[in-house]
Amino acid sequence: MTHNIQVTDNVFKRIEALRHKGNNPRLNLRISVNGGGCSGFVYDYAMVEESKSDDLVISKENTKVFIDPASQEFISESIVDFIEELGASYFSIKNPNASAKCGCGNSFAI
Repeated sequence: MTHNIQVTDNVFKRIEALRHKGNNPRLNLRISVNGGGCSGFVYDYAMVEESKSDDLVISKENTKVFIDPASQEFISESIVDFIEELGASYFSIKNPNASAKCGCGNSFAI
């Protein structure tokens, strides 16, 4: 099944920066959706070394983003970005499937 999840160059650049900061060139980003948050679901981001066998892997050169099958359903057709603003930097998911989202942007409802 194709989920058409787009990942911006800013995300891959941030993964590279986190690899350098953590002194671990094997780190990649895992995105998952979990129950919770103030709107019902919450995005979770973790730096991990390995993918799981059923993960969707989106890569650019040697940098990867892993998304498990259940989470793929929630963020299908989304754009994953890394935002840097005055006083804040964060991963962001522009999710057309979300019917509502929390003020922090990390929690959403379907």
